Amino acid sequence: MKKSVLIVIGGMLLTAMTATAQQEDTRCWSLRQCIDYALENNITLQQAKLKRQSATEDLKGAKGAQLPTLSASTNQSVGFRPWTESGVATVTNGQVNTEVKKTYYNGSYAMNAQWTVWNGNKKTNTVKQNRLAESEAELAEQETANSIQESITQLFTQILYQDEKVKVCQQTLETARKNEDRGREMVEVGKMSKADLAQLTAQRATDEYNVVEAQGQLASYKLQLKQLLELTDDQPFDIAIPEISDDEVLAEVPALNSVYEQALLSRPEIEASQLAIKRSDVSLAIAKAGWMPTLSMTGGIGTSSNSLNSNSWGKQIKTSFDATAGLSLSIPIYDGRQTKTQVNKAKIQQLSARLSLLDEQKTLYSDIQRFWLNAQTNQQKYQAAKASVASEQESFDLLQEQFRLGLKNIVELMTGKDKLLSAQQSMLQSKYTALYNEQMLWFYQGQEIKIGY
Repeated sequence: MKKSVLIVIGGMLLTAMTATAQQEDTRCWSLRQCIDYALENNITLQQAKLKRQSATEDLKGAKGAQLPTLSASTNQSVGFRPWTESGVATVTNGQVNTEVKKTYYNGSYAMNAQWTVWNGNKKTNTVKQNRLAESEAELAEQETANSIQESITQLFTQILYQDEKVKVCQQTLETARKNEDRGREMVEVGKMSKADLAQLTAQRATDEYNVVEAQGQLASYKLQLKQLLELTDDQPFDIAIPEISDDEVLAEVPALNSVYEQALLSRPEIEASQLAIKRSDVSLAIAKAGWMPTLSMTGGIGTSSNSLNSNSWGKQIKTSFDATAGLSLSIPIYDGRQTKTQVNKAKIQQLSARLSLLDEQKTLYSDIQRFWLNAQTNQQKYQAAKASVASEQESFDLLQEQFRLGLKNIVELMTGKDKLLSAQQSMLQSKYTALYNEQMLWFYQGQEIKIGY
């Protein structure tokens, strides 16, 4: 008996500890935490960082190509002469010895240097080109980071909207249940037909479905955010719901032109397009270098040895030593139109880069204009929707009281309820649409995204 009681108590304690541990493991993420985590762990952003590192290595390689090259070489070989009849005569202790060597060894040793003194500034311009490419890679990394922050903010705002929508649906369901209970009481006293009660029951069932659907959408948005953060484990994921004040929703919207002018100075996609134009200018200079002469300087030292030589190895190395130095000049005369083709393609790339900048500027202005218009419009909608919700709530409360007293029928009650729900949904939608677009306007001005904090 005592043993059974202990087992039951132990099981209860274990269950409580497990529940507590699960609760502690459920981390509620703020918007700032989501953004910071994504900037450290997002795979797309990590790939952009690797591309930037690769561009840095290309720049180092271009700088190194300006320096002279130096190489050392040696060659060791063995030879065989099967039909050799004469040999090498040597004197040892007054005696002459003749040895026919059919196998012999050769050895050569050399060091060579080469330096391109001038090739139409091609190497210098290549360094400039790679430096610009490195800067573009850094800007591409920033652009990816901005895109991730915008996506996270959009999902986070959608979750806040959906969370409030769930609460509204739950309140509506609670009202439907009360109306259904009141309907049953009225049926019992003969003040309502069973057909009207069936409508109330159907409305309650519809509201239950709406709650489940809203909760499912909320879970879906949270899952999308979790996937965007590259969280693949089974740990529960949730976000911290901040308090959103009217002051934050109705904050002053910055002027359209002010946002655009600031964005032109700070947005990485604009700066990257400007660098692309500069890089195309350098590419044209590199292509034109194909028409220029190339002046190179060479030098080298070398020596060799052979086993058939009667001198010692050291003496052979000394007597065979030689050093060379020279200049070479290469003047292009005709290259099958290769340089002309490269120059024309570089000019086309220049025009393309300028058009890309114009396109980026127009796209930027269009995005900012859309954010600005949405922020302005939805702020006004939110203020109007708040007044509409207050009015519809007051009207619906009066309808409920009249329905309870039997002065209003079921159709009037359900119509009032639908109007209230529609006003609440419009208010929520305009609230979070205004909030998101305001944040984007501040973000495009180079400021940090903050919601509720």
